[in-house]
Amino acid sequence: MSESSAAAAEAVAARFEELYGSAPDGVWAAPGRVNLIGEHTDYNDGFVMPFALPHTAVAAVSRRDDGVLRLHSADVEGPVVELTVDGLTPESDKRWTAYPAGVVWALREAGHAVTGADVHLASTVPAGAGLSSSAALEVVVALALNDLFGLGLRGWQLARLSQRAENVYVGAPVGIMDQTASACCEAGHALFLDTRDLSQRQIPFDLAVEGMRLLVVDTQVKHSHSEGEYGKRREGCEKGAALLGVDALRDVPYEDLDAALARLGEDEEVRRLVRHVVTEDHRVERVVSLLESGETRAIGPLLIEGHTSLRDDFRVSCPELDLVVDTAVTAGALGARMTGGGFGGSAIVLAEESDVPAITKAVEEAFASAGFKTPRVFEAVPSAGARRVR
Repeated sequence: MSESSAAAAEAVAARFEELYGSAPDGVWAAPGRVNLIGEHTDYNDGFVMPFALPHTAVAAVSRRDDGVLRLHSADVEGPVVELTVDGLTPESDKRWTAYPAGVVWALREAGHAVTGADVHLASTVPAGAGLSSSAALEVVVALALNDLFGLGLRGWQLARLSQRAENVYVGAPVGIMDQTASACCEAGHALFLDTRDLSQRQIPFDLAVEGMRLLVVDTQVKHSHSEGEYGKRREGCEKGAALLGVDALRDVPYEDLDAALARLGEDEEVRRLVRHVVTEDHRVERVVSLLESGETRAIGPLLIEGHTSLRDDFRVSCPELDLVVDTAVTAGALGARMTGGGFGGSAIVLAEESDVPAITKAVEEAFASAGFKTPRVFEAVPSAGARRVR
């Protein structure tokens, strides 16, 4: 554990003791994630390739056996929120507390005897930036409760339950990628995940040893997955699968894409959605192949291709994200694309280490010229998934 992580764990534990009057039973951390490639494929049973960030949600937690759930966050102004585990009801809570409470609900609904907890949370994952801040909150609470109540659940199972919490309790139709990345990623690797059967492969992804860097550019434009546009696209994908007679768009072979699009006739919106998902799955497989053969720089054009598809076919980009990608590529980046659900959030930029200062300056100047809010730029280092830290 790094010195900064240890300090964060100590600070969260100390605040827990101030709030609840005793030391926590333990402290856990779960990261946000960046998706290297594979966007809007997860809820289509497709392929994704995220890696964990060093930015984490940290939770100090103690077990309770009286049916009381007490929640507090260092990042949200307000007192401790007290709930009862028997009173947890899906979509009844529109506050931040819905995420940890939803995990308790999902665990209990699955038959696990979780009888309450005291929780204090603090997160360094930027909220609304497309970096899975909500998944980090869910997974860190799920892992803590798994340990404290001796549930014996594995990472992928905690991810599934955390996804159910967000789908049903919070009411946001997210796929499985974010929670799995937070629970299962390994340092120095990207996670090649088949979202249908949850099979995983850790793909070495250490850019520093090859003289490259991956930047995250947080546009500071906020989005919310539970808003209608995300749901509309998911429904459109399901419609496309139904029209093509397959269980999910994952089942449309890339080689048969043109024939599949012809079968969809004049429904241009569904055609665009289908085209993105099928070509994006193919891009993920190509990136895996390139990384495994040591051709890391060659993934750059695939990142650009993916952004074009998200912008033109899936239509989830925005002017700020497009400006990051266009400016970075013009300034010499190997590749760039939006990452996350879209409608704001972040873009990633793959660059030679020596080009990072010039690219960063170009993006910041382009945002200033456009009158946009100054973006937050930082390096994304593939990091460890959820773990106990104290």
